[in-house]
Amino acid sequence: MNELSLYILDITMNSVRAGSSEIRITLTEDDEHVTFSVSDNGCGMTKEQLEKLENPFFTTRKTRKVGLGIPFLKMLAEMTGGNVSISSVHESESCDHGTTTKAVFGKNHIDFIPLGDIVETLKTLIQGSPEINFTFTHTFPNGEVSLDCSQLREILGDISLAEPEILNWIGENLREQYDEIR
Repeated sequence: MNELSLYILDITMNSVRAGSSEIRITLTEDDEHVTFSVSDNGCGMTKEQLEKLENPFFTTRKTRKVGLGIPFLKMLAEMTGGNVSISSVHESESCDHGTTTKAVFGKNHIDFIPLGDIVETLKTLIQGSPEINFTFTHTFPNGEVSLDCSQLREILGDISLAEPEILNWIGENLREQYDEIR
């Protein structure tokens, strides 16, 4: 994967598979760093699973025998002087369970990969899981871009967020917010 938005998509799909009903995606940019985090209220991971995450031959998926997403993400972050941290509480440990993945990248480093098309990433996530309350915030020194699916649901009622007209509106709205900041 050669864009951060694809890593965000991959990590968020792990949250979807973990049974999350609430997923918060945050991006923060300043002059030197890009930080993203994905937090969910899914089933969480045990301490044993959390310890194995950096092993490329560990995955909970049944469709393949390797899990390269986190090891590659960690390598990319560290190559730019950044880091990756993951915290998780398994559902057997607490009713306040879920996982948070945070990655920090040195924005001015030669190995920094571009963000990519985060708007299309968000639209893909919403289209695939319209029942999930995705909350997205991208903060810049001069403003913020945001989306809250629960607020959209309050306005739309029974209309699915996966409807093509709604997805198009979401994309246009996000792009307008980005245009206002840039």
